[in-house]
Amino acid sequence: MAEAVKSAPAPRGRGAKSNRTGRFEAQERESFDDGWGEEEEPKQLKTELQAMKSRTIIARNQSPDVGFDRSINPYRGCSHGCIYCYARPAHAYLGLSPGLDFESKIFFKPHAGELLEKELAKPSYKPATIHIGGDTDPYQPDEKQLRVTRQVIEVLERYSHPFTIITKSALVLRDLDIYSRLAERKLARVAISITTLDRHLARSMEPRAATPGKRIEAVRRLTEAGVPVTVMFAPAIPGLNDHEVEGVLEAAAKAGARGAGYVALRLPREIAQLFEEWLQTDHPDRAKRVMSLVRQIRQGETYKATWGERMVGDGPVAEVLRQRFHLAVKKFGLDQPWAPLDASQFTPPRLGGSGQMDLFG
Repeated sequence: MAEAVKSAPAPRGRGAKSNRTGRFEAQERESFDDGWGEEEEPKQLKTELQAMKSRTIIARNQSPDVGFDRSINPYRGCSHGCIYCYARPAHAYLGLSPGLDFESKIFFKPHAGELLEKELAKPSYKPATIHIGGDTDPYQPDEKQLRVTRQVIEVLERYSHPFTIITKSALVLRDLDIYSRLAERKLARVAISITTLDRHLARSMEPRAATPGKRIEAVRRLTEAGVPVTVMFAPAIPGLNDHEVEGVLEAAAKAGARGAGYVALRLPREIAQLFEEWLQTDHPDRAKRVMSLVRQIRQGETYKATWGERMVGDGPVAEVLRQRFHLAVKKFGLDQPWAPLDASQFTPPRLGGSGQMDLFG
């Protein structure tokens, strides 16, 4: 059943232009313009934080596309507001919208450190590199006060467990003390996501993430502290930011990055409509061409989930992007081999049934 609601200007500082109904909701809300909307001032949307009751914190996967089999996501939802975020559809499982709800209703794991310690202490646990931030950004704005990600990496350091982490936030520098210590022991690597060097495009596409300049500065300071850094050009959006791949990689290399990766734009489920809506509002002159190119790399669809193709796309447009990326990686020296992270240093927690240290061996 559809319910018509009056349209209003999109809230300031957010990526999505609407709160489109999630796919599991019984009623669908559809906005309409009655001629008065243009006179309204855009409202300031407040972020709502809610603690999650979790029993586990390490998620497992068997995907051949991601390069890791376990990950930790301290947050669900992300107030960075990146319009392209592939994690948006997960909010529909909570009965919320993948649109503005995803950006403003943030769930966090207040006892993340304790949960992780318990999982690492299980006799059956076998150490391997954990990736932090595979879904939503572990350094989104509210991490500054909540410090959930800080809890997680403190536990990983305490037990010498290797990990990688990805972010588009300069807040990562707050924890430079931990990263520099772990880097010396081959226990940590950091990836910084840089999608554009254009401040105006970044503000439109990733409204509450760090500016491109701040991200480049984060690369520089991390590498100066001895932390190995890779830059992720993700997502590469044909017709919108793909022309910047060489510029982004060059800037990151000059700042000290040693590796690089890219992911072609992915628009599963509700993201396709949200992304098209954003294009029509913020980049109407390019909207049709961008969506045409997106469909060209996805066999005529907005998204294909086929393993081996979902991250890079398929067809001539995708192949040109792939070639350009690899040529730039070679040109700017971003193809240096990584020393493997060392899982042999892991020392499991020795916890008793009450969570106290075990007195016996």
